Amino acid sequence: MITIDQARRYYAESDAVHDFDHVLRVLNMARRIAEGEGADGQSLRIIEAAALLHDVGRAQAEARGIDHAAFAARQVPEILAAYPHPQVEAVAHAVAAHRFRTRPDPETLEARVLFDADKLDAIGAIGIARAFAYGGAHGQRLWAPIETVDVAHWDVQGDDPQAHTPVHEFVVKLSRLKDRLFTVTGRAIAEERHAYMTAFFKRMKAEVSGEE
Repeated sequence: MITIDQARRYYAESDAVHDFDHVLRVLNMARRIAEGEGADGQSLRIIEAAALLHDVGRAQAEARGIDHAAFAARQVPEILAAYPHPQVEAVAHAVAAHRFRTRPDPETLEARVLFDADKLDAIGAIGIARAFAYGGAHGQRLWAPIETVDVAHWDVQGDDPQAHTPVHEFVVKLSRLKDRLFTVTGRAIAEERHAYMTAFFKRMKAEVSGEE
């Protein structure tokens, strides 16, 4: 429905955490999950288009203070105007439903595959790299004691940008992602990535305290 070269031009203003490299990783993972979940050819085409378009206009949306997933979903009908309405609607739903923090929930196989592929790019080794890249770009501290992260407060009040660190991101979001995935294939991949990430932050804590 859309080629990689066609999609690439929509990401010219993206940052290092949400750039076209991220899109390509999500695309590759979505294909892997789709195969594991037995998606047919039409579903795969929808999944691929949704993966390529899921973060379209993210920089503009964040500059306006609006939900980037909803913003991207609104661009889908124009970008895919040549395709049948049901397919376009399926792509738009998957794009709209790919966020961790907001609704709608992914209600189709295609949406669940995209959700899982996008979340898997936020954990494991690549997830750690992205968390620290984002933190560095926003002047965050490198470390904060894990025990000081108040998850309950975060769940109710939301993020505090002044206090946030990659450790906060791990505790309040990344460590919880494996339990939010929808597909059997995605959950299996998440187990190993979660274990790697947990071991990394355990090791970092030991190094910060001089134990290692």
